[in-house]
Amino acid sequence: MSRSWDPEALRRRVNAFAPYAGARIEVTEIAADASEILVRMPLEEGNENLVGTHFGGSLYSMVDPHLMILLMERLGEDYVVWDKSAEIEFLKPGRGTVRATIRLGEAEIEAVREATRNGAKHLPRWVIDILDEGDEVVARVTKTLYIRKRPS
Repeated sequence: MSRSWDPEALRRRVNAFAPYAGARIEVTEIAADASEILVRMPLEEGNENLVGTHFGGSLYSMVDPHLMILLMERLGEDYVVWDKSAEIEFLKPGRGTVRATIRLGEAEIEAVREATRNGAKHLPRWVIDILDEGDEVVARVTKTLYIRKRPS
């Protein structure tokens, strides 16, 4: 962990970010060890589409930056981490409050370190489910990140 890692300050900053505030997206928790971020979004006028369900752009926004943030913290300054691409599959209309858990286990971090050990770029993919209040999947986001170890 970097010395400047302050999950609570980061949570407040992300929640104040205009696209998050406008869509009523709320990061409710960031793990002290940068292993997990919990995010939620109630259905309100600011994120409702024309047919009364969650706007797809807001559904994607609620999970957008978090893998990159966690990876940057877990891997440290010796690594370059960027979002490369994303895909979202809408599985059912989002109504009520939706939520997502973005989690990075130690095995995933070790796999990234191994894949980038010799300076090679690595393009791992993660799948994040956005769930409704009944724990049904509303949308599934697949994210590809670009990760490379910085030259010595």
